[in-house]
Amino acid sequence: MKSKLLLAAALCGILFSCSSDDSSSDNPTPDTNFTISLITGKYWTYDVEDSNANQFRDSLYISGDTLIGGNTHKKFKVKDDLATGFYSSSLRNNGVRESDNKLLLSGDLSLGMGQQLPIALDLTLSDFIIFKKNAAVNEQLSAKTGIIEQEFNGYPIKINYTLKSYGGESIATFTPPTTTDVYTNVRTSKIVLRASITTEQTVAGVPFTVTIMPEQEVLISKQYIADGIGVAYVKTDMQYQLATLPPTITLPFPNSGSQSQEEFLDTYN
Repeated sequence: MKSKLLLAAALCGILFSCSSDDSSSDNPTPDTNFTISLITGKYWTYDVEDSNANQFRDSLYISGDTLIGGNTHKKFKVKDDLATGFYSSSLRNNGVRESDNKLLLSGDLSLGMGQQLPIALDLTLSDFIIFKKNAAVNEQLSAKTGIIEQEFNGYPIKINYTLKSYGGESIATFTPPTTTDVYTNVRTSKIVLRASITTEQTVAGVPFTVTIMPEQEVLISKQYIADGIGVAYVKTDMQYQLATLPPTITLPFPNSGSQSQEEFLDTYN
């Protein structure tokens, strides 16, 4: 399942509005009376399932303090330095700090479930807002835009990308799909990655640009955060659709792909 054709260090996801059982129909006005404990020794274990019926288990924990950009962050690690889920992969070896009711992420964002995406991104983030306690629904929290140029299979490719995070709903009680677990005072947050890929070709000495992948949302991830607990459930969706390419360009992956992933909180302290 692992492949070099992944968004290594992106963030992803992530993602589309996911199917869930929100047992409350109200959407209380968000406020700052919401606790996320960033304490050394805290841990969370997640059961990870993907759309190919593969199952994994991630163990995420806070190992201690780390200094990044002159600010003290909590360093997140995973057991054996291995993570499959998008959420655990995103925090692995990165630093998180709380400031002004926001959680700020600094480090390299990784996608654990992006193996089928036909691009490789290296996203270095600095104080990227991944959660805001009193965010309005769909309020943009952070954005990072960039261009990466690299060679892939002999082709010079250019990747344009934009990574954004958004505020979400406030849910009085929430039960993740296919479970009986009930969480109260839940807030959501969403991460979206848009990207496009182009390459340069030359015909009769004249260079021109070929679009390999039109700009599109390739990753959407939605996290459900429970008061006093942390992230309780994550739904991440990935998909891409390549353009119709000239016969002079052949790529070693399908013209389209899709994959989804769910992460369910199992144990925590």
